[in-house]
Amino acid sequence: MLKAVLLFVVGLVCLIKGGDFFVDGASSLAHRFHIPELLIGATVVSIGTTLPEVMVSATSALQGHGEIAYGNAIGSIICNTALIAAITIAIKPKKVNKKELVLPLTFFFTAAVFYSAVAYTKGYFSQTVGLILLGGFVTYMILVTRQALQDKKQNNDNTESDSTDTNPLIKDIVLLVAGAALIALGANLLVDNGTIIATQLGVPESVIALTFVALGTSLPELVTAITSLVKGHDSLSLGNIIGANLFNLVLVSGVSVTLSPFELPAAKMIGSYNASLVVDIPLMFIVMMLMSLPALIKGKLSRIQGILLLVIYFGFCVFQFVG
Repeated sequence: MLKAVLLFVVGLVCLIKGGDFFVDGASSLAHRFHIPELLIGATVVSIGTTLPEVMVSATSALQGHGEIAYGNAIGSIICNTALIAAITIAIKPKKVNKKELVLPLTFFFTAAVFYSAVAYTKGYFSQTVGLILLGGFVTYMILVTRQALQDKKQNNDNTESDSTDTNPLIKDIVLLVAGAALIALGANLLVDNGTIIATQLGVPESVIALTFVALGTSLPELVTAITSLVKGHDSLSLGNIIGANLFNLVLVSGVSVTLSPFELPAAKMIGSYNASLVVDIPLMFIVMMLMSLPALIKGKLSRIQGILLLVIYFGFCVFQFVG
């Protein structure tokens, strides 16, 4: 048991550092080839910080652990919203650009409704469902890239950095490769030892995925959020959290389901009802609406939102292990 816990922790560390290396290498390459800053944040960095979830879920699905693949995607959305975004909102609420939220929110809730409809009506995520989700990811990336380029042109944004980065090209490539390798290694350690821990504790795999694994793979986002607060950068975009949540549905779930279809987990029940349908999916919608609707309506976030979201997340974790 101790060995499994230690390897589980090693897996988390590999995921975090792998994500860091990948993002650093990709961002440096983007600067080198004069890709606009806005595109770096909207594409490379967002995908890079979502890679841990992609690797964990894909590996889990291929190994026959659909509970972890499902729980990690849904759990990461709840964690990103009710813990990570909640912390930043509670500490430093701020105004937001409502226009920036429209596209990612539209795609997120569209994907969430589709994903939920499959869960409630079929209870089985087929390869076709995975391909549709991946199609949504590709469509979103095309639209957000086009929007970013249009905004840059309209604003005559000439703020591209006169990069003084003297990193050799080979270093950037090594960072990319090393990051991908660490992410793959960390995903395997996390899935294998998370399964062992869950089995020995008698805890359903879906519960471990919804809590520990989801939090572990969301640590890059948490570290980024806290760092931005410490350094006084209050420009942490709500759209980035929403974008990460969207990627958890269309990219993370899309990849895992396409590689290895699985049934909706039914290990945890509330009476005769599947807890995933009664708690997990509804809570995903609740926390996202609680975070995003006030921002869309008022154009700002309030401290009470963050506190309420944190209370909800605490209750969710307690339910998973005690309920």
